[in-house]
Amino acid sequence: MKYRVRLDLSFDAEADAQSLMNYAKVLASKAVSLNEGTANEEISFCDLEICRHDEGLPCEKLERVEVRKAAL
Repeated sequence: MKYRVRLDLSFDAEADAQSLMNYAKVLASKAVSLNEGTANEEISFCDLEICRHDEGLPCEKLERVEVRKAAL
């Protein structure tokens, strides 16, 4: 059994988004991914994006951190 947290939070201030991303990166060292290297793997991750949906445009990915322990 695992405990999973899923967040999708939009902020007006870049500093607030970056602060949460930095905190998530610290906690990522304690996170695990499930079934790495198999067809049904579930990789834990954190994404930082610029969301432009309010402007009718797509998101722009700035950073992605994936939790991978196994040597693939």
